[in-house]
Amino acid sequence: MRPRLVLFGDSITEQSFGSGGWGAALTDRFARQADVVLRGLSGYNTRWALKVLPRAMEGAADAADPAAVTVFFGANDASLPDQAQAHQNVPLDEYQSNLRAICGYFKERWPSTAIILITPPPIYEPARIRDIYGVDDPSRQAERTNEAAGSYAQACMAVAKELGHPVIDIWTKMQEFPDWQTSALSDGLHFTPTGNKILFDEVVKTLASIGFSKESLPSDLPLYHDIDPKDPMQAFGA
Repeated sequence: MRPRLVLFGDSITEQSFGSGGWGAALTDRFARQADVVLRGLSGYNTRWALKVLPRAMEGAADAADPAAVTVFFGANDASLPDQAQAHQNVPLDEYQSNLRAICGYFKERWPSTAIILITPPPIYEPARIRDIYGVDDPSRQAERTNEAAGSYAQACMAVAKELGHPVIDIWTKMQEFPDWQTSALSDGLHFTPTGNKILFDEVVKTLASIGFSKESLPSDLPLYHDIDPKDPMQAFGA
Protein backbone atom coordinates (compact mmCIF):
# COMPACT_ATOMS: atom_id res chain seq x y z
CA MET A 1 0.00 0.00 0.00
CA ARG A 2 1.44 3.34 -1.02
CA PRO A 3 1.89 5.93 1.73
CA ARG A 4 0.05 9.21 1.36
CA LEU A 5 1.01 12.85 1.70
CA VAL A 6 -1.87 15.22 2.44
CA LEU A 7 -1.53 18.91 1.53
CA PHE A 8 -3.91 21.13 3.53
CA GLY A 9 -3.94 24.87 3.02
CA ASP A 10 -5.33 27.89 1.21
CA SER A 11 -5.05 28.99 -2.44
CA ILE A 12 -1.28 28.46 -2.54
CA THR A 13 -2.00 24.82 -1.77
CA GLU A 14 -5.07 24.63 -4.05
CA GLN A 15 -3.01 25.96 -6.97
CA SER A 16 -0.09 23.64 -6.20
CA PHE A 17 -1.25 20.98 -8.68
CA GLY A 18 -1.10 23.50 -11.54
CA SER A 19 1.73 23.64 -14.07
CA GLY A 20 4.99 24.18 -12.17
CA GLY A 21 3.24 23.81 -8.82
CA TRP A 22 4.93 22.45 -5.71
CA GLY A 23 2.24 19.82 -5.18
CA ALA A 24 2.49 18.58 -8.76
CA ALA A 25 6.26 18.39 -8.33
CA LEU A 26 5.80 16.23 -5.23
CA THR A 27 3.49 13.92 -7.18
CA ASP A 28 6.13 13.62 -9.88
CA ARG A 29 8.97 13.06 -7.41
CA PHE A 30 7.17 10.27 -5.57
CA ALA A 31 5.52 8.65 -8.59
CA ARG A 32 4.99 4.92 -7.89
CA GLN A 33 6.11 5.48 -4.31
CA ALA A 34 3.46 7.68 -2.64
CA ASP A 35 0.13 9.32 -3.39
CA VAL A 36 -0.22 13.07 -2.86
CA VAL A 37 -3.70 14.15 -1.76
CA LEU A 38 -4.73 17.77 -2.33
CA ARG A 39 -6.96 19.60 0.13
CA GLY A 40 -6.48 23.24 -0.83
CA LEU A 41 -9.19 25.80 -0.03
CA SER A 42 -8.68 29.11 -1.81
CA GLY A 43 -9.35 32.17 0.32
CA TYR A 44 -9.65 30.25 3.58
CA ASN A 45 -8.14 31.31 6.87
CA THR A 46 -7.54 29.05 9.90
CA ARG A 47 -10.94 29.88 11.39
CA TRP A 48 -12.79 28.61 8.32
CA ALA A 49 -10.39 25.71 7.81
CA LEU A 50 -10.96 24.50 11.37
CA LYS A 51 -14.73 24.70 10.88
CA VAL A 52 -14.70 22.44 7.79
CA LEU A 53 -11.75 20.24 8.75
CA PRO A 54 -13.60 16.91 9.25
CA ARG A 55 -15.46 17.29 5.96
CA ALA A 56 -12.34 18.46 4.12
CA MET A 57 -10.49 15.32 5.18
CA GLU A 58 -13.15 12.88 4.00
CA GLY A 59 -11.42 10.37 1.74
CA ALA A 60 -7.98 11.84 2.36
CA ALA A 61 -6.70 8.64 3.97
CA ASP A 62 -7.42 4.94 3.68
CA ALA A 63 -6.91 2.28 6.34
CA ALA A 64 -3.42 3.54 7.12
CA ASP A 65 -2.50 6.96 8.51
CA PRO A 66 -0.91 9.29 5.95
CA ALA A 67 2.86 9.54 6.23
CA ALA A 68 2.66 13.32 6.57
CA VAL A 69 0.31 16.29 6.30
CA THR A 70 1.32 19.86 5.50
CA VAL A 71 -0.62 22.67 7.18
CA PHE A 72 -0.13 25.87 5.20
CA PHE A 73 -2.33 28.74 6.42
CA GLY A 74 -1.73 32.31 7.47
CA ALA A 75 -1.62 34.39 4.29
CA ASN A 76 -5.34 35.17 4.61
CA ASP A 77 -5.35 35.34 8.42
CA ALA A 78 -2.76 38.12 8.08
CA SER A 79 -5.03 40.32 5.93
CA LEU A 80 -5.25 43.73 7.54
CA PRO A 81 -8.43 44.22 9.61
CA ASP A 82 -9.15 47.67 8.16
CA GLN A 83 -8.52 47.02 4.46
CA ALA A 84 -10.21 45.40 1.45
CA GLN A 85 -9.99 41.79 2.66
CA ALA A 86 -10.84 42.51 6.30
CA HIS A 87 -13.30 39.59 6.45
CA GLN A 88 -10.36 37.19 6.06
CA ASN A 89 -8.42 38.58 9.02
CA VAL A 90 -7.93 36.37 12.07
CA PRO A 91 -6.27 37.95 15.12
CA LEU A 92 -2.80 36.64 15.87
CA ASP A 93 -3.67 34.86 19.11
CA GLU A 94 -6.67 33.15 17.50
CA TYR A 95 -4.50 32.15 14.54
CA GLN A 96 -2.18 30.33 16.93
CA SER A 97 -5.09 28.74 18.76
CA ASN A 98 -6.58 27.55 15.47
CA LEU A 99 -3.25 26.06 14.38
CA ARG A 100 -3.05 24.16 17.67
CA ALA A 101 -6.58 22.85 17.14
CA ILE A 102 -5.89 21.79 13.55
CA CYS A 103 -2.74 19.97 14.64
CA GLY A 104 -4.64 18.40 17.53
CA TYR A 105 -7.30 17.11 15.14
CA PHE A 106 -4.69 15.46 12.94
CA LYS A 107 -2.83 14.00 15.91
CA GLU A 108 -6.02 12.46 17.26
CA ARG A 109 -7.29 11.18 13.90
CA TRP A 110 -3.92 10.04 12.52
CA PRO A 111 -1.61 9.41 15.50
CA SER A 112 1.38 8.28 13.43
CA THR A 113 1.18 11.07 10.84
CA ALA A 114 3.94 13.70 10.77
CA ILE A 115 2.49 17.22 10.84
CA ILE A 116 4.52 19.82 8.94
CA LEU A 117 3.60 23.48 9.44
CA ILE A 118 4.39 26.04 6.75
CA THR A 119 4.48 29.76 7.55
CA PRO A 120 2.70 32.32 5.38
CA PRO A 121 4.89 33.61 2.55
CA PRO A 122 6.30 37.12 2.23
CA ILE A 123 4.20 39.85 0.63
CA TYR A 124 5.20 42.36 -2.07
CA GLU A 125 2.87 45.26 -1.39
CA PRO A 126 3.06 47.22 -4.70
CA ALA A 127 1.91 44.11 -6.56
CA ARG A 128 -0.95 43.60 -4.08
CA ILE A 129 -2.13 47.18 -4.65
CA ARG A 130 -2.09 46.54 -8.40
CA ASP A 131 -3.96 43.27 -7.97
CA ILE A 132 -6.67 44.69 -5.70
CA TYR A 133 -7.18 48.13 -7.25
CA GLY A 134 -5.98 47.60 -10.81
CA VAL A 135 -3.60 50.56 -10.66
CA ASP A 136 -0.08 51.38 -9.48
CA ASP A 137 -0.92 53.88 -6.76
CA PRO A 138 1.59 54.16 -3.89
CA SER A 139 -0.86 56.36 -1.99
CA ARG A 140 -3.13 53.34 -1.48
CA GLN A 141 -2.71 50.78 1.28
CA ALA A 142 -2.22 47.13 0.36
CA GLU A 143 -4.66 44.69 1.97
CA ARG A 144 -1.68 42.70 3.23
CA THR A 145 1.80 43.77 4.30
CA ASN A 146 5.07 41.91 4.55
CA GLU A 147 5.43 43.09 8.13
CA ALA A 148 2.09 41.54 9.11
CA ALA A 149 2.90 38.32 7.26
CA GLY A 150 6.18 38.16 9.15
CA SER A 151 4.37 38.41 12.48
CA TYR A 152 2.13 35.50 11.52
CA ALA A 153 5.15 33.54 10.32
CA GLN A 154 6.79 34.00 13.72
CA ALA A 155 3.55 32.93 15.40
CA CYS A 156 3.38 29.81 13.24
CA MET A 157 6.95 28.88 14.12
CA ALA A 158 6.22 29.38 17.80
CA VAL A 159 3.29 26.94 17.63
CA ALA A 160 5.41 24.40 15.75
CA LYS A 161 8.14 24.62 18.41
CA GLU A 162 5.57 24.37 21.21
CA LEU A 163 3.98 21.24 19.71
CA GLY A 164 7.22 19.68 18.49
CA HIS A 165 6.29 19.68 14.80
CA PRO A 166 8.61 20.42 11.86
CA VAL A 167 8.10 23.85 10.33
CA ILE A 168 9.08 25.45 7.03
CA ASP A 169 9.75 29.17 7.34
CA ILE A 170 8.95 30.10 3.77
CA TRP A 171 8.56 33.77 4.76
CA THR A 172 12.28 33.97 5.55
CA LYS A 173 13.54 31.46 3.00
CA MET A 174 11.90 33.11 0.01
CA GLN A 175 13.37 36.50 0.88
CA GLU A 176 16.86 35.04 0.64
CA PHE A 177 16.48 34.87 -3.17
CA PRO A 178 17.38 37.79 -5.46
CA ASP A 179 14.39 39.79 -6.71
CA TRP A 180 12.02 37.49 -4.80
CA GLN A 181 9.31 40.14 -5.05
CA THR A 182 8.82 39.41 -8.76
CA SER A 183 10.78 36.22 -9.41
CA ALA A 184 9.00 34.15 -6.74
CA LEU A 185 5.61 35.90 -6.49
CA SER A 186 3.20 36.42 -9.38
CA ASP A 187 0.93 39.00 -7.74
CA GLY A 188 2.71 39.83 -4.52
CA LEU A 189 1.21 36.77 -2.80
CA HIS A 190 0.83 33.68 -5.00
CA PHE A 191 3.78 31.77 -6.37
CA THR A 192 5.49 31.75 -9.75
CA PRO A 193 7.19 28.53 -10.89
CA THR A 194 10.32 29.83 -9.13
CA GLY A 195 8.41 30.37 -5.90
CA ASN A 196 6.89 26.91 -6.19
CA LYS A 197 10.36 25.42 -6.67
CA ILE A 198 11.61 27.16 -3.52
CA LEU A 199 8.81 25.65 -1.45
CA PHE A 200 9.08 22.25 -3.15
CA ASP A 201 12.76 22.02 -2.22
CA GLU A 202 11.99 22.90 1.40
CA VAL A 203 9.18 20.35 1.61
CA VAL A 204 11.40 17.61 0.15
CA LYS A 205 14.14 18.51 2.64
CA THR A 206 11.72 18.46 5.56
CA LEU A 207 10.18 15.13 4.48
CA ALA A 208 13.67 13.63 4.27
CA SER A 209 14.36 14.79 7.83
CA ILE A 210 11.47 12.61 9.05
CA GLY A 211 12.65 9.61 7.00
CA PHE A 212 10.40 10.09 3.96
CA SER A 213 12.52 10.33 0.81
CA LYS A 214 12.64 9.06 -2.76
CA GLU A 215 15.74 7.09 -1.88
CA SER A 216 14.16 5.33 1.11
CA LEU A 217 10.76 4.47 -0.36
CA PRO A 218 10.16 1.28 -2.37
CA SER A 219 8.53 1.48 -5.78
CA ASP A 220 5.03 0.06 -6.09
CA LEU A 221 4.84 -3.14 -8.17
CA PRO A 222 7.70 -4.59 -10.23
CA LEU A 223 9.78 -2.13 -12.23
CA TYR A 224 9.90 -2.65 -15.98
CA HIS A 225 13.63 -3.41 -15.94
CA ASP A 226 13.06 -6.12 -13.33
CA ILE A 227 10.67 -8.03 -15.58
CA ASP A 228 12.32 -10.98 -17.31
CA PRO A 229 11.49 -10.72 -21.04
CA LYS A 230 11.70 -14.52 -21.30
CA ASP A 231 9.19 -15.04 -18.48
CA PRO A 232 7.39 -11.77 -17.77
CA MET A 233 4.66 -13.24 -15.57
CA GLN A 234 7.20 -14.51 -13.04
CA ALA A 235 7.66 -10.93 -11.80
CA PHE A 236 3.98 -10.83 -10.81
CA GLY A 237 4.07 -14.07 -8.87
CA ALA A 238 2.35 -16.07 -11.61
